[in-house]
Amino acid sequence: MDKKNTENSDFLSVENKKYDINTLPEEIKKLIEGMKIADTQIRMQEDNLKLLTIARQSMGIKIKEALKNIEPLN
Repeated sequence: MDKKNTENSDFLSVENKKYDINTLPEEIKKLIEGMKIADTQIRMQEDNLKLLTIARQSMGIKIKEALKNIEPLN
């Protein structure tokens, strides 16, 4: 599903069919808005996951560095 803004008109593309969002029923408009919110939340969570991955890698590097002067168990 793709939403486009062309010449002050909002269009929704679904399965190669275009729909003028302004003429759609309120229920569909609310669903479209819900999908936009869900997409935003997904992007935010993906960004959070990337940050956590980088932080974890950084901590792993620091642990390895800190263990250089510590004698390991046999």
